[in-house]
Amino acid sequence: MQKDAFKELEKMSNNIYEVCLEETHLNMVVTKLIGMIARGNIKNIIFATVDKSPHCIQLHYVVKEIENAIDISDINIKNYVSINNKLEEIPLDVISISKNLSKLKESLKK
Repeated sequence: MQKDAFKELEKMSNNIYEVCLEETHLNMVVTKLIGMIARGNIKNIIFATVDKSPHCIQLHYVVKEIENAIDISDINIKNYVSINNKLEEIPLDVISISKNLSKLKESLKK
């Protein structure tokens, strides 16, 4: 994470967990987060990564995986990418379409 973008993230929360998806499989991250959510009183989750990383982008797909396992409708979830040392919020529909290459291809034709 870029230094200034990380400082911006720290202003949003002092409860930050780091993971590298080159080292840790996505399924392990999903399992750990489900366990934390099920046992805690969690109101907000922020996923933040650097932009354009083929490994980091997977972290943004975690939301759907968690939704498939447990009810997270009461949790406010936000996704950010770090661009030019600043955080930019990414809507869930953008993340969803990025996972579906055929739909993405069609949207670019318009």
